[in-house]
Amino acid sequence: MLRTIEDFEELWAYESARTLNVLRAVTDETMNQAVAERHRTLARLGWHIATTIPEMCARTGLKLNKLDPEAPLPKTAREIADAYEAVAAELLETVKKSWTDKSLFEQNDMYGEMWKNGSTLLILIKHEIHHRGQMSVLLRQAGLKVPSIYGPAYEGWAEHGGTPPEI
Repeated sequence: MLRTIEDFEELWAYESARTLNVLRAVTDETMNQAVAERHRTLARLGWHIATTIPEMCARTGLKLNKLDPEAPLPKTAREIADAYEAVAAELLETVKKSWTDKSLFEQNDMYGEMWKNGSTLLILIKHEIHHRGQMSVLLRQAGLKVPSIYGPAYEGWAEHGGTPPEI
């Protein structure tokens, strides 16, 4: 659980920047890449990440206006990434403006369970990490370069002056 607004600010800045890098790696031509038929595509995963932010926050009483959680899937990869960037920034701004460290210990009904706001924010971050991992696999399957997240991706080792680990 996150216990201070400052902790959230630091973690959100780091993780949302990496999510945005993954979203920006998607091209219009690869938006429909899926691991298998009837599974989420790159576009659907990216849009799910973006729209979950206002959806979850509404359950805590935070109102975000930059993105309607029921908005239809955009037609371009750039629109998805831009919407994510806007709502991610709005979340940070709204948390800093509306909550105090004490607010992180207040509880709200989240999907039939009572969660502290600090837990909700951490779960939101972990949710992004989970789907960002799925997107990384799909990016590689689509023939795109996978951005570095926690250190270099396979393709990024050369940029850091190294060689990829042996398989």
